[in-house]
Amino acid sequence: MSGEASSMSAPRGWIQRSAGMWLGTLPLMIFVALLLYLSIASANFLTLSTLDLILRQAIPTVIVCLGLSVVVMAGGDDVVSGGIDLSVPATAVLAAAIIADQISLHETALAIALLLAMAGALAVGIVNAFLVVWVGMTPLLATLATSVAVVGIVKVITASRRINVDHAAIVWLRDGVFAGVSVGVLITFVLFIFYFWTVHRTRWGMNLQAVGGSRDAAEVSGISPKRYISQSFLVAAFAGGLAAMFILARGSGFTPGTEENLLLEMVLATFLGAAFSPRRVVTLWGAVLGAVLVSALSLGFKSIGVNVFWTGCIKGALILVVVASASLSGRVRS
Repeated sequence: MSGEASSMSAPRGWIQRSAGMWLGTLPLMIFVALLLYLSIASANFLTLSTLDLILRQAIPTVIVCLGLSVVVMAGGDDVVSGGIDLSVPATAVLAAAIIADQISLHETALAIALLLAMAGALAVGIVNAFLVVWVGMTPLLATLATSVAVVGIVKVITASRRINVDHAAIVWLRDGVFAGVSVGVLITFVLFIFYFWTVHRTRWGMNLQAVGGSRDAAEVSGISPKRYISQSFLVAAFAGGLAAMFILARGSGFTPGTEENLLLEMVLATFLGAAFSPRRVVTLWGAVLGAVLVSALSLGFKSIGVNVFWTGCIKGALILVVVASASLSGRVRS
C-alpha cells in the first residue's frame, strides 16, 4: 500500500509543481501577448527611438520599484502581512514638489532644494518604520495611511497647481545624451548596480534577506528583524527622493496627481518582476524588467489611441492578475 501511495503522490506532486509554475508565469505571458499585439497594431512600436522613449519614461518607476523591492525582501513577499510600502510614489512626489517649489518659486539653490527634498523623503521613511516596527501596524495599512497624508502635504505645498521647472540640471536629465544613450538611463543603471551590490554583495544585504526569509531564524542567528525592517523603509524613502528629479525631468515640472499612476506602475512592475525569478519572489532585477515592460505597455496603448482612463483600468486589472496568480501559485505548490 505504501508503494502505491508513493507512486500516486509522485504524479500528483509533479502536477502541483507544474500548475504552480504555470500560474506564476501567467502574468508574464499576458504581458508578452499584449506587447505582441501592440507591435502588430503600431508600426513604430518596435523601433530604436521607441525603445529609447520607453527606457526614459520608465526611469521614475524603476527607481521607486528598487525601493519597494528592498522593503518586500526585508519583510517577506506576502502582500498583506509581509513587506510593502505604498507610500514610495507619494514620497517621490513630495520631494519633487519641494524641489519645484523651492527652485522655481523661491529661487533657492538646487543643492539646498535637494537637501530639503531628501529630508522630507526620509521623514516619511522614519514615520513608516515607526508605525510598522514600533506601533505594530501592518505595512499595507500603515504605508497607505502615510501615502494619503503625504499627498495632502503636497497639495498644501503646491496649492494643487502645476509648477514648471526649467532648471539646467532638470533639462540635462531630460535631454542629455552620453555615447548615444540618455543620461537619465545611464544614471538609473548605475543606481540599479549600487542597489544590487548593496543587497546582494554586502553583509547588510545578506542579513536583510535573511530577515525576509524567516524572522524567527534571523533572531536565532542574532540578527535584529526590527533594525533591518526599519532600515528598509528608509532605503525605500531614499529611492523616492532620488526619483523626484526624474519625475520633474519627465514632466518638465511638477504636475498634481502624478503619484496615482506611479503607484499603479510600481506595484504592477514589482510583483510582475517576480515572474522572472525561478522561486517566484520579488527581486531587484525582476522589478526593473517589470518597470520597463509596464512603460512599454503604457506607450503602446497611447500609440494606438487607447484612452488614458482605460489604460488605468487595464493596469488595475493586471495588478489583480499578478497578485492573484502569485497567491494561487504559492498555494498550489505548497
